[in-house]
Amino acid sequence: MAASSTAVAAPAATNPLLRRRLPTAAIRIAASLSNISASRRSVSLISCASSVSQAPPRDVNALTDRVFNFAAGPATLPENVLLKAQSELYNWGGSGMSVMEMSHRGKEFLSIIQKAELDLRSLLNIPSEYSVLFLQGGATTQFAAVPLNLCKPDDEVDYIVTGSWGDKAYKEATKYCKPKSIWSGKSEKYTKIPSFGSLEQTPGARYLHICANETIHGVEFKDYPKPAGENGLLIADMSSNFCSKPVDVTKFGIIYAGAQKNVGPSGVTIVIVRSDLVGNCQPSTPVMLDYKIHTENNSLYNTPPCYGIHICGLVFEDLLAQGGLSAVEQKNIHKAGILYDAIDGSRGFYRCPVEKSVRSNMNVPFTLANPELEAEFVKEAAKEKMVQLKGHRSVGGMRASIYNAMPLAGVEKLVAFMKDFQAKHDH
Repeated sequence: MAASSTAVAAPAATNPLLRRRLPTAAIRIAASLSNISASRRSVSLISCASSVSQAPPRDVNALTDRVFNFAAGPATLPENVLLKAQSELYNWGGSGMSVMEMSHRGKEFLSIIQKAELDLRSLLNIPSEYSVLFLQGGATTQFAAVPLNLCKPDDEVDYIVTGSWGDKAYKEATKYCKPKSIWSGKSEKYTKIPSFGSLEQTPGARYLHICANETIHGVEFKDYPKPAGENGLLIADMSSNFCSKPVDVTKFGIIYAGAQKNVGPSGVTIVIVRSDLVGNCQPSTPVMLDYKIHTENNSLYNTPPCYGIHICGLVFEDLLAQGGLSAVEQKNIHKAGILYDAIDGSRGFYRCPVEKSVRSNMNVPFTLANPELEAEFVKEAAKEKMVQLKGHRSVGGMRASIYNAMPLAGVEKLVAFMKDFQAKHDH
């Protein structure tokens, strides 16, 4: 715990190569982590050993009570992250406190949030000219924050609407600027993504907004459009595929994501914003939506969702331990391929409406040829400890959300169940 912080902090503070890649704030973070760790080293050496011995043993029987949770969010978390959080819930790092009890301005929590930022920067290779913010309010709050921070009331902006969340973002922006929906998939029930060459972007548009993965409809951008104007910005809501694959952050002005799908519990919203875009918000912008306030205060302007950030940090550690996002992406492609193959190979018993080239690796919607069997499918799956397979209320059918933390065994069990269910009902 404290030792792992030192391992990251000391090299970042002293290594010239790392210093060039990190912003000044991140260098201060690294130095601070090193100082915190040094001041607590004598305690940490004792507490690390005692934490291991006091951690609850792995209860195999208890773990068999766990279900495969296919919920769209809040969603399943890595088992080893939950067990680690459990083991240090009562006394984190020998501090004598739970993370839930810590002052957000105390050295213990500062080490947690600073290391979480450094690990996220490492995962996504976030350049020094971008700020990383841990906020609240969900990605939905960013539907307002983005235009308020980037636009004047008369500025024109473009939205590509590939699903319900893109549509909500577009509608919210009408309150703060002049958005235009340059493409919408609504007439085709949000099953496609447009050809980028066919887009008629607005000349001089301040930004182009996309939802990188539509959680409800299962549509995912496999590549990203380029804003037409020289100074145009690409903005992305990446809530449901955040940290599921490598992303070239430099293509974007802002990336934002709710944590509760791939990287943590509900309550944390992560914003990655290019630093030159900070500090020009509309005068009426609420203080809690002003990126400048949060950047200057290192996400600590007010009390942040401390425990949620702690869990996000543990998830980032886990993703790094898996080999980073390239390795994670390959696992996700494999899992999704197994499920889509089962759907496509069912001779029409199961159907996925999404165009194959843009099917999501995270959220897999499907229906049955006989809709009357769908309720029974969900009920019988639950008996087999596979839950939250009912589709979103706005579209019906089924939906399997198979985020990073969904193990391969969960997808394999679902596919086996689907085949058994078809065998019983396909007459």
